[in-house]
Amino acid sequence: MNLSVVQIIKLGQQYLNLWPEKPELARYFADYTAIQSARFVCRYFPALALFTVVMQLYFGSGYPMGQGSIDNAINTLSVALVYGLFILSIPVQALVVLGVKADKFLPPSLASWYRSGLEKAKEQDNLNKLTHLTVSKPRYIDLAQLLQLTFATRS
Repeated sequence: MNLSVVQIIKLGQQYLNLWPEKPELARYFADYTAIQSARFVCRYFPALALFTVVMQLYFGSGYPMGQGSIDNAINTLSVALVYGLFILSIPVQALVVLGVKADKFLPPSLASWYRSGLEKAKEQDNLNKLTHLTVSKPRYIDLAQLLQLTFATRS
């Protein structure tokens, strides 16, 4: 599909939220590690960006060395903002990567596994929840939805 950058980021966020937090999935899917990394980055890097900007301004002002001034802090502001914006862009980059991955079609071996899992879920009488899942050309987002549904009914 042709998606805009905003749609890709939203799809990445949806993919991130749909993927179950089950450690046993790490043995079967390489995406589990990427999802866990993206969750970590999205959770902690905004605070790290703010901390970086504040620390750059604090040390750049010269106050810890006893030679501080507002002029030094203002001169350091551009560097601090660059560092902060770079760190703040990392969660966005992670969501873009996940959005692009979520929009890709499953490889044939994983697609056949997906179809068999979908049939097993239909046998377990989850038909009303499975109507939106595709069978013909499944994508990674469909796999995440199936896994989410499977682990939600199992709990």
